[in-house]
Amino acid sequence: MSVSSDDLQQHVLGLEKAQRMAEFFTVLGDANRWRILSALAVREMRVRDLAEVVDMSESAVSHQLRLLRTTRLVRYRKQGRNVFYCLKDRHIFNLYREASEHLDEPADEE
Repeated sequence: MSVSSDDLQQHVLGLEKAQRMAEFFTVLGDANRWRILSALAVREMRVRDLAEVVDMSESAVSHQLRLLRTTRLVRYRKQGRNVFYCLKDRHIFNLYREASEHLDEPADEE
């Protein structure tokens, strides 16, 4: 089945959305951010606990969480004096899971 150029153009991302997606994936281009996301894919955590799990300073984890919050990858909730972070929603969990599973697949032989 052949797709006409006009039909194909309807499916190509607009420049603004393509730019937003590029920025989104740029944020994901950091190994420490993926490590933080992997911990939050298991359960919500406080900065102190995250810092211990990913072996980073609390300051460094807080900095990464600010960036992840800005790009809507994580959210937080306050409970008394504690602030708990978790993945923003199911889309982010699925993105993490799919990327992880894809990398665990054996390489195709060509």
